[in-house]
Amino acid sequence: MRGPHNIIRLIRTGATLERTGAMKVVLDAFDAGPLLRVTFRALVWPFQWLGFKGDVTMPPAVRALTALGPAYIKFGQVLSTRPDVVGDELAVQLRVLQDKLPPFSMREAKEAVQTELGQSSDTLFSSFSEPVAAASLAQVHKAHLSESGEAVAVKILRPGIEKAFRKDIDAFYFAARAIELLSPASRRLRPMDVITHFEGVVMGELDLRLESSAAAEFAANTEADTGFQVPQVRWHLSSRRVMTMDWAEGTNIGLNGALDAAGHDRRVIATRVMELFLNHALRDGYFHGDMHQGNLKVAANGDIIAYDFGIMGRIDEYTRRVYAEILFGFIRKDYQRVAEVHFEAGYVPADRDVDEFARALRAVGEPIFGMDASRISMARLLSYLFEVTERFGMETRTELILLQRTMVVVEGVARSLDPHMNIWQVAQPVVEDYIKQSIGPKALLRDLSKTAMILARFGPQLPRLAEDALIRLNNPPPPPKPQRRIAQLSWMALGGVLVGGAVWISTLL
Repeated sequence: MRGPHNIIRLIRTGATLERTGAMKVVLDAFDAGPLLRVTFRALVWPFQWLGFKGDVTMPPAVRALTALGPAYIKFGQVLSTRPDVVGDELAVQLRVLQDKLPPFSMREAKEAVQTELGQSSDTLFSSFSEPVAAASLAQVHKAHLSESGEAVAVKILRPGIEKAFRKDIDAFYFAARAIELLSPASRRLRPMDVITHFEGVVMGELDLRLESSAAAEFAANTEADTGFQVPQVRWHLSSRRVMTMDWAEGTNIGLNGALDAAGHDRRVIATRVMELFLNHALRDGYFHGDMHQGNLKVAANGDIIAYDFGIMGRIDEYTRRVYAEILFGFIRKDYQRVAEVHFEAGYVPADRDVDEFARALRAVGEPIFGMDASRISMARLLSYLFEVTERFGMETRTELILLQRTMVVVEGVARSLDPHMNIWQVAQPVVEDYIKQSIGPKALLRDLSKTAMILARFGPQLPRLAEDALIRLNNPPPPPKPQRRIAQLSWMALGGVLVGGAVWISTLL
């Protein structure tokens, strides 16, 4: 499917930004220079008639992203948590994308309940409200169970969302391939792998059975976390396109005025959000991957309530230790150790200079260490970090994309609650505690114990495995006959020609 229609799709993206006025807003938000502004406008202005008109009642950026589709909306949701990058005004406008998009009809919602659950909404629920929240992939209704009268949230996927999302992803793949072909230097960023990862994450959101499972696992992991709640899944009322959970009563964490009126201390909430994320990522290796304001509430007692578990992140124990050591090195200002960890983990090519890399990291860390968030320009910091990764040939690590993205979102949420929060001070006790548990002598003994258990499990098979290895070593397979070898090479050559031709044709399309 990744053919000429995707060129039109990408042109239409730029045209939509221009037609809705979002192009100027985006360029202003990122403080683009005159040359970049003129170039972009010259490229898209002649094609603006191809752009989607969108809802003229919405602000330009929101109007453009909602018109373009769900994948673009996801991108806007990330930007909505970063007022330090896009500016306060644009960030506030983009928050509409979190849970205030136009809903689909009640008729379609009730039809989905009937189809998925086998009974009508009137039978299952004593009340079934109009949509209370509508996001890019689904919308939520408040309902009361017929049997008990308990309040629940019923989440229903948008009709046809799978096809719409596929169309967006198809265009993204085409753009990623074009970038790799036209800019060899960009290949270290692995744009195709990034899009593949993004596709996998969001495709998981399109099966609410997986989200129900994720919610149950997350609730089990965080059951003992003070000041944190996860609503319970109602499994008998959940399926692939419908999910039912206990109703989460509270104040949206993005409404600072409402939080203040309710008597909540926003500084305490900001600290708790950051601590919870770090604990979940480091301690459990399983974290909420979409912690923007639209998915968090504050209960009357001050507890943070998380919901919408379509995007969850999982990192293995080794990666957690690497991540913790990097954070710990920054906290202690031990940039040499941070650099060494990057090399040990393979994040930086071995032929680069570790001392030079440490010096570059110092230039990143020193300007932000000890400062409150209001004095840090995250836009400039991210720009410099990109320069560093390019200079030292660091490739994109797809296993860390969601972790890094969520860290950016969580920090943005915390900063919106307390602009003066010192992120490093908040992170230090959590990281230090994890370091003590996972990298000290106790952790070494625990690792040795796990290794011994694995060896014990395979112990009975070790003699046979050793014998098989010796037999293969002493009796290597005979070389292929010349005629067979020629045939193999011929088929390989023909396959290479066909694959090469296909790739060349696809680049032309």
